Amino acid sequence: MPSRPRVLILNERDSRHPAAGGAEVHVQEIGQRLVERGFEITLFSSLFPGASERDELAGMRVRRLAKVPSYYLRAAQETRRETRSGNFDIVVEHLCKLPHLSPIYSQVPVVAVCHHLFGRTAFAQVPWPIAATVVGVEKLIPRLYRGLEFVAVSESTKQDLIRRGVRSERIRIVHNGIQTPRRAPRPWSERPVRVAYLGRLEPYKRVEWMFRALAPLVERFPKLEIVVIGRGKSEDALVREADALGLAQRTRFVGFVSDEERDEILADTRVCVCPSLKEGWGITVIEANALGVPVVASDAPGLHDAIQEGETGLLVPPDDLAGFTERIQSLLGDEARATRMAEHAARWSRNFTWDRAAQLMEAAIESARIRG
Repeated sequence: MPSRPRVLILNERDSRHPAAGGAEVHVQEIGQRLVERGFEITLFSSLFPGASERDELAGMRVRRLAKVPSYYLRAAQETRRETRSGNFDIVVEHLCKLPHLSPIYSQVPVVAVCHHLFGRTAFAQVPWPIAATVVGVEKLIPRLYRGLEFVAVSESTKQDLIRRGVRSERIRIVHNGIQTPRRAPRPWSERPVRVAYLGRLEPYKRVEWMFRALAPLVERFPKLEIVVIGRGKSEDALVREADALGLAQRTRFVGFVSDEERDEILADTRVCVCPSLKEGWGITVIEANALGVPVVASDAPGLHDAIQEGETGLLVPPDDLAGFTERIQSLLGDEARATRMAEHAARWSRNFTWDRAAQLMEAAIESARIRG
């Protein structure tokens, strides 16, 4: 057995996929650090337009097997063949979109990394036949993954797994990290009256709620500007929403930007808003906090783990639109309170590093490898 394991990662997307999100950041940041520690890592992901079938990312070999939905069948076939041939020592499966069900066919131990399970929120994201399939497959997890090492990215995700029947002692929490910003935020009073959203533009993220919450605040804050950082299938609908609410002239959709551009925008932002129905953890919350930006977010799984209520941000019941408006207004209109929260947010963000996450992931992999 090699001194360092040969790891096969299963995740539907890689970081170059147009719809890459937090799970893909997790795969790349931790994978890169494990490679630096001597691991040999291969990622099986899906093929997308313009992508090559073989690639290298952060020292990891990437094989893009097929387009979705054929990817899942190909991943099962290739994983069975490669693990049966002795080419890998362990499989790390990311339960992020549709579970791969790798314990059925892998010939080596499996570590299951759970960002978040959709449950019924899948029906807010995809057509009902696909959502029903996701919900049905997720119900198989406690039985098919019984006895495995689980990694959850938040306490909310851990509790979700426990409610579904996974034993608590089998679950480790490994919080996602962030890259330390290379610049400092501007003093609060010198920032423009800017509210931002950071993340993928997907139906379950409910970015339209940010626009609806901000529309009543224009009269009080006539210099209000809105920046949307990210891309996704909801973008066209969100452009129409901003226009319908009379916010088009004060809204910028900047799409996907580099880390440096993101930090430049956030350093001049007063409040970030995250109205999502469910998150695994909330990398974008911590990224905003690192630039001294408090976040107003849904009191939803993952988000209420990433936010210290009243200290680094404010939580709102998911169905309380007026509550979003009130809490955003309370920060924009109270410099002393917002400044205090900005300072707490920056300190809180320093608890979450990718180096620490990689160390904990290595421990999970070694534990699964030893148990066989």
